[in-house]
Amino acid sequence: MKKAIGRACALMLCLMASAMVAPALAADSIVALANTCNNCHGLKGVSVGASMPSIGGQSESYLRTVMLEWKNGTRYSATMGRLLKGYSDEQIVALAKYFAAQPWVPAEQRAPDQVVFNGRLVSDRCTTCHGERGGQPSDDQTPRLNGQWALYLEMELNKYRDEEVKLPHRKMRKNAQKLEPAEVYEVSNFMAVQKGQ
Repeated sequence: MKKAIGRACALMLCLMASAMVAPALAADSIVALANTCNNCHGLKGVSVGASMPSIGGQSESYLRTVMLEWKNGTRYSATMGRLLKGYSDEQIVALAKYFAAQPWVPAEQRAPDQVVFNGRLVSDRCTTCHGERGGQPSDDQTPRLNGQWALYLEMELNKYRDEEVKLPHRKMRKNAQKLEPAEVYEVSNFMAVQKGQ
């Protein structure tokens, strides 16, 4: 009986010690894990490729939800679903927290004045949720659009317009399908060139 109590006490001390060390190790491992995202999403989530979204500074809730949707297959992605199947839910939660804590850095882009003007005229379908210039989402499940890459925004809008592409957000699909192809290009560029909120 004394041996059993001794083993139980030793086990408890071991668990307590590992719990005290775990946060420091977890922080290091999450930074290392986040660094594996750099090739596509850029250092600290600031993308330098027009077809890849910046993720640094998006809300934690949005990032977590999207990654879990890719992992469980309720949201289409050519690569993210396959990548995230190898991550635990805890790692996904930690990655969302890490990238949400980074600053939002709008990409430097230009677009013709007329394209931006036309995009502003049709952006009312976007502003209800994403804010007037795409930088003040109405809730933490909605991503920032201001300064996101125009090409990426256009690609995502076209996915929502296609009924064959599995995406969970019905309101977004409905609004995207109301846009003409030229308007998809225009509103994407309007949001892309916005710097402020």
